[in-house]
Amino acid sequence: MNKEQAKGENVIQIKPASGWQFVNWNELKEYRDLFFFMVWRDIKVLYAQTIMGFSWAILQPLIQIVMFTIIFGKVASLPTDGIPYFLFSTVAIIPWTYMSSAMSGSSMSLVSGKAMLGKVYFPRIIFPLTSILSKLVDFSISLLIVVAVMIYYKVPLTLNLLYLPLFVVFMAIVPLGVGLWLSSLAIRFRDVNFAMQFFIRMLMYTAPVVYAVSSIPDEFKFLYSLNPLVSVIEGFRICLLGGTLDWGFLVPGMVTAVVILVTGALYFKRTEHIVVDVI
Repeated sequence: MNKEQAKGENVIQIKPASGWQFVNWNELKEYRDLFFFMVWRDIKVLYAQTIMGFSWAILQPLIQIVMFTIIFGKVASLPTDGIPYFLFSTVAIIPWTYMSSAMSGSSMSLVSGKAMLGKVYFPRIIFPLTSILSKLVDFSISLLIVVAVMIYYKVPLTLNLLYLPLFVVFMAIVPLGVGLWLSSLAIRFRDVNFAMQFFIRMLMYTAPVVYAVSSIPDEFKFLYSLNPLVSVIEGFRICLLGGTLDWGFLVPGMVTAVVILVTGALYFKRTEHIVVDVI
C-alpha cells in the first residue's frame, strides 16, 4: 500500500442526495447535539441584552389582544358566538403568534444562517427545525395569558382539553411545512424575504382569529376548512372554551397541513445539495 492509497482510505466523501427523498432521520440523529445547541442558541439570543427578557413573550401578544378587543370587539362589534371578545381573541392570538413567528423564522433560516452553511457540513433541515422548536418557548410562556384569562372568566374545563396536544402538534406542523417550502425558495429568490411579512399579515385574516367561524357562509365552509390555520385555531378555541369538535370541519385542514409538510420536506431534500452554491 503506497502513501497515496493510505491517505485515500482516510478521506470521507459527502455527496449530495439526488432525486426525491424524504428526511434522512439517521443523519439527523447523528447531528442531534448540534441541533439542540442551535435551538438553545436561538432561545438565548432572542432576549439577549433585553431589560424585560422573557416578559416580552407575554407583553407582545397581550398588547395585540387588547388592540383587537378594542378595534374588532368594541368598534367593529364582530360576532363571537356569545364569548367575551377578550377571551375569544386570546385563545386564537396565542397559537397564531407562534405560527406567524415560527413561519417567518423558518422561512428565512437558510438565508440568515448562510455564514455557517459553507464552513461545515450538517443536515440543512436543522435550520428550519430550529426556528420551530425555539419558538415553542415563547408559546409556552404566553400560555400563562390563556390560563389567567380563563380563570378570570371562570371557564370550566371539558374533556375537549384532552385533544389540545393534537392541535399543538399541528400548530407546529403548519409553519414547518411552509418554512421548508419557503426556505428552499428563498435561497434562489430573495423576493421571499420581502413578501413574507405581507404574506403572514394576510394569512391572519384567512383564519378565525378576529372573527367566528359561524360568520362564514355555508356554501364556502368546506373550502374554508381546507385552510390548516383554521383547523388549528378553531381546534384551540373548542378545546379551551368548550363546544362540539366537528371533525368533518377540522380534518380537511389537518390533511392540508400534512400535505404541505410532506411535499415541503421532499422539495427541501431535493434542493438541499445546491444551497451552498446558490446562497
